[in-house]
Amino acid sequence: MKVKTRRPGWDEYFLSIAKLVAKRSTCLRREVGAVLVKEKRILATGYNGAPSNIKHCEKTGCMRQKLKIPSGQRHELCRGLHAEQNALLQAALHGVSVKGGKIYATTQPCIICAKMLINAGIKEIIISGHYPDKMSKEFLKEAKVKVRVLKKDSKP
Repeated sequence: MKVKTRRPGWDEYFLSIAKLVAKRSTCLRREVGAVLVKEKRILATGYNGAPSNIKHCEKTGCMRQKLKIPSGQRHELCRGLHAEQNALLQAALHGVSVKGGKIYATTQPCIICAKMLINAGIKEIIISGHYPDKMSKEFLKEAKVKVRVLKKDSKP
């Protein structure tokens, strides 16, 4: 008789997919993955890396490392897009509305991503890690976007 393994809950399932998506990252400093979901269906995924047809940091080196820029600062000095940005852009590129959806991400969104997620109509953000951006937390709270940190082995 075959022993059935524990079936993951939806949050655990989608966050594990975000962690897998993060492995596609081309960033030399941080691997981040994001999965946009609505009604338990995946709408789009994204990972952090350079835009299409632009050399990745793996080939050019990391400008932020060279300039000793701390994490969470001077986002404009980077070749890459964030995972949340890429997920939103993929949905837009394919004409998929994310309004009322959720995003699962391997880390808390930065302020730029938070503003984009707010205006895209995302209602909930589920993360597995924090990011040093107090303003992001404040904006999400003010916009009434629910943010949850998924504890390991949690099941809704």
